[in-house]
Amino acid sequence: MIISWCFICVFSVLINKVSLQETVHREAVIGGSVVLPCSYTEYELKLQDMDVLWRHNDSETVYDLIKGKVSVTHQNPRYQSRAETFPEEYRSGNFSLKLINLTHTDAGAFSCIITLLSEPQTIQLIISESTVEKGKNSTQHGNRGPDTSPDQRKERIFLIIPFAFFFVVVIIAVLAIKCLDKKNTSCFL
Repeated sequence: MIISWCFICVFSVLINKVSLQETVHREAVIGGSVVLPCSYTEYELKLQDMDVLWRHNDSETVYDLIKGKVSVTHQNPRYQSRAETFPEEYRSGNFSLKLINLTHTDAGAFSCIITLLSEPQTIQLIISESTVEKGKNSTQHGNRGPDTSPDQRKERIFLIIPFAFFFVVVIIAVLAIKCLDKKNTSCFL
């Protein structure tokens, strides 16, 4: 019984960790640039056998690599001359996307779909005003500075909860084992 509880706790921690890795968060400022990460390291790469598709909010075509070659045929016009990748990095599995001259409309979910993977890699892009403006706003609101974003705080909470739960279960298990060793039935009342 105790072993099954420990297994459930460890499993829940691992599931939580995997789910946090599904969406990466990046923050950038208007007019600036950002690199959105996307990589593939599972197997040996054969670029001619794979496609890499970048999408914004699941619909807009941002950038495509078809059979290892850039294809802008279906690219949304607002990304022309603003989106680029790193061709020298393709062989090592790096398909990251650089966006320049960011605007508020660039905020949202970017998906990197690698045809060899079953799940897309998702990056949530948050666009804010310039760092000068940001500093003024945080001073006006009494904040000490950009410690963490609300999304980062949520991620920390979701990491802490399973570990705390696991810690409590381990303590209960240790106490239960001690009670069983003493054959003291009053421990369970």
